[in-house]
Amino acid sequence: MLTSKQRAYLRGIASTYETIFQVGKGGVSEAMCKDIGEALRKRELIKLRVLENSGWTAREAAEAIAEQTGSEVVQVIGSKFVLFKRNPKEPVIENIPKAK
Repeated sequence: MLTSKQRAYLRGIASTYETIFQVGKGGVSEAMCKDIGEALRKRELIKLRVLENSGWTAREAAEAIAEQTGSEVVQVIGSKFVLFKRNPKEPVIENIPKAK
């Protein structure tokens, strides 16, 4: 579970990121979650977008994908959302504030 300070730190980093996945008409599929899980392993922090024709809200998609990939929802704004999953073997993002 992320603290508010950790979440704020990650939001700041993610603000410069481009979206690398889109949830479209097909919704959230197992294959898509597998690809997202792989991207999270390599990058730790990714930004995704929900297209209007998908039938999902950004919050619904974020929570469904986070549950299937074991990641955490950092932020949901409009049609975009950010997910984070720490890579214990090879951390990519440094200086994350410690949880008390």
